[in-house]
Amino acid sequence: MGNAVELADVIAQLRSELNRAMTAGDGDEIRFQAEKLELELTVGVERSLEPGVKVRFWVLDAQSSARSAKMTTQRIVLTLQPVRGDAPGSPALISGTELPDEA
Repeated sequence: MGNAVELADVIAQLRSELNRAMTAGDGDEIRFQAEKLELELTVGVERSLEPGVKVRFWVLDAQSSARSAKMTTQRIVLTLQPVRGDAPGSPALISGTELPDEA
C-alpha cells in the first residue's frame, strides 16, 4: 500500500496527540474544550481472502490516492466526540502553543 496507514493507527495517533495537548495545557489559564473532532480522509478499501481478515481501511495521502487506479478509494468523514477516560462526563480540555503552520 505504499505510504498508506491503517485507519485504526490514524485514530490511535490522534488520541495520543490529544492526550499530549491536554497534558501540556494543565495549569494554563486559557484552555479549549474539544466538543467534536471532524476528520475527512481518503481511504483505500482492501478485501482480503486470508482467513480472519475480511476488509481493511488504509488512509492514503493525496499522492497515493491519485496513483491508485486499481484500488477502490472512498472519502469518509468521521465525527468523534472526545471524552476523558477518567471522567467521561467532563469535557476534554486542550491547550498548547500554536505551531508555525497552524492558522
